[in-house]
Amino acid sequence: MPTAFVSRLKKEYALSENTPMATIEGPDQIDGELHKMILVSLDDDLAQEIVTISLAGKSAIADHMVIATGRSKRHVGALADHLQRKLKEFGLKSVRTEGMSSCDWVLVDAGDVVVHLFREEVRSFYDLEKMWAAEAIAMTYAPNQKKPGALGSNA
Repeated sequence: MPTAFVSRLKKEYALSENTPMATIEGPDQIDGELHKMILVSLDDDLAQEIVTISLAGKSAIADHMVIATGRSKRHVGALADHLQRKLKEFGLKSVRTEGMSSCDWVLVDAGDVVVHLFREEVRSFYDLEKMWAAEAIAMTYAPNQKKPGALGSNA
């Protein structure tokens, strides 16, 4: 990666100068930084009710599941589009997205972090937090916290 780009990423996402930047594609390349970048991106784009469910040791699909709500179909689509762009800037080349045609429920697969973006009615209907609650601890994202490890408990 170009040095100026790496410096901008480190500054934008409050990474230390000593944080190594991966140059190859892969899941959560910098320990926890992918997860943090996704949370910050969703918060910056005014996603509502951002919740993280830790899947580490619970499921092979990912280490984290992030669930967020958009105010409308257009907002959900914009959240997904902006997140895709930031993930590509972060170094992930093959980000998979499903549901962009309807924007009721958009799934963004970023490797070790899976993001579900819903309209409010659709989120309450599917209630993924309840489905995964028996398997994992859900935590609410507090935008004033700098690291995902400092998330407050949702219980």
